[in-house]
Amino acid sequence: MDSISSLHLLDDPLAPAREATTEMLANRQPQHSLPQPFYNDERLFALDMQEIFEKEWLFAGMTCEIPSKGNYMTLDVGDNPIVIVRGNNGEVHAFHNVCRHRGSRLCVTDKGKVAKLVCPYHQWTYELDGRLLFAGSDMGKDFDLSSHGLKPVHVRTGGGYIFISLAEEAPAIDEFVESLDHYLAPYDMENLKVAAESSLIEECNWKLVLENNRECYHCNGAHPELLNSLQEFDDTDDPRATPAYKELVARKQADWEAQGVPYKLTRLGRRNRLTRTPLLNGVESMTMDGKRASKKLMGNLESADLGSLRILHLPNSWNHFMGDHAVVFRVLPLGPQKTVVTTKWLVHKEAVEGVDYEPEQMRKVWDATNAQDRNLAEENQRGINSKSYQPGPYSETFEFGVIDFVDWYSERMRENLGHSESRLKLAKS
Repeated sequence: MDSISSLHLLDDPLAPAREATTEMLANRQPQHSLPQPFYNDERLFALDMQEIFEKEWLFAGMTCEIPSKGNYMTLDVGDNPIVIVRGNNGEVHAFHNVCRHRGSRLCVTDKGKVAKLVCPYHQWTYELDGRLLFAGSDMGKDFDLSSHGLKPVHVRTGGGYIFISLAEEAPAIDEFVESLDHYLAPYDMENLKVAAESSLIEECNWKLVLENNRECYHCNGAHPELLNSLQEFDDTDDPRATPAYKELVARKQADWEAQGVPYKLTRLGRRNRLTRTPLLNGVESMTMDGKRASKKLMGNLESADLGSLRILHLPNSWNHFMGDHAVVFRVLPLGPQKTVVTTKWLVHKEAVEGVDYEPEQMRKVWDATNAQDRNLAEENQRGINSKSYQPGPYSETFEFGVIDFVDWYSERMRENLGHSESRLKLAKS
C-alpha cells in the first residue's frame, strides 16, 4: 500500500459515517425505502462513490463507439476521469485519464481518435497500451520511462458492452459477460453504431433514478408514450401477469425459438437480469406508432418482431434491444442530489440517417419517458428532503424490483464497508 493510501486510511474523515452507515443498514426495515441520509447526505454520498462506484463493475459504453485503433471515449466516475481506448491489436484498454507527470487530464473530449495519447500540458506521450514513450529531454538521464506508465483500470467487454472497475481487485463478472455474449450474438454488436445520444441531469440521488426504473407501478399515470408499446411486466411469474400476456409470451417464444434468438429469463443474483419479453401485440418497436424505427434490422436478425430484450446491470444500467434498434442507459452520480442519465440509441452501422431511420422519430418515446422520469425522481427527492420523511413500505407485488435493488445495494455496501474496515485496521497495525 503506498503512503498516500495509508494516509487516507489512517486519517479517514468518513470513519464516523462508515460506522453510522453500517448501523443503519444493519437495522433498516426490510421492504422499506432507505433512511433519509442515503438519499441526501454528503458523507453518505462519498461512501456511495468509494464503496459502490469505485468498487463495482460499471457500464461505461459500447465497443462500437471505439471501432478502430486509436478511438477513445472518456467518462468521469466521481472525481476520477477515465479514458477507454482501442489498442493496436483491437483490444480495449482503460486507464485513469491522468498524466503521470503533473496529473493533467490527457483526453479532454468525450470521444476522439489519436495515434498516441499525448498530454496537452507538457506533451508526455503514451502508447495506446499505457506505456510512457516520451517525456522530453529534461527529465535527466536516469529517468525511467517504464515506471511512469498510465495507471490501468480493470476493463471487460461482453456482447458489445464495455465495463470498468476502479477497484484494486475487481469482483467477478465472467458469468454476466458470457450471458451478454450469448444473448447479443444475433445482433452482431461490433457492427452497430450510435444513431443518437442524450444526457439528462436529474436533481436527485442516483438511487432514486434506479428505484424509479425498477418498477412500472407509476407507468399508467406517467408514461403514455411508453405504454404505446411496452408491457407493464416482463415475466410470466409476475403476480400481475394476465392470461392474455402469458398466451402471447408462449406464442412469441415459439417464434423466437424457431429463429434461434435467445429469450429465456436469466438472473445472476440481484445484480444482473436478462430476459426477452413481447411488446404489445402487433407492436414491433418502441416508437410512437409501434412500427420499426429503422428499416435496416440489426445484425443477422430476420424479423423485427422480437419484443424487447431487457438487460439490467446494477448499479448503473438498464437496456432494451429490439429487432431494429436498441436503447442503452448509463447512470453516473454527480452529487448527493445530482445524477446524469445518458441514453444511446443504436442501429446497424450501415443504416443511413434520413433513409433508413429518422433520429427524432427514434428518440421520441424515450425522450418523453426520460423527461417524465426526471420529474418524478426530482419530486421524490424534494419530498425525501423534508424533516417529515421516514422510510415507507414497498409493494411486494408492484415494487419487487425496487426491493431487489435496495437489498442488493445494502448487501454490497455492508460487504464493501467491511473490507474497508479491514484495510483500515491493517494500515494501523
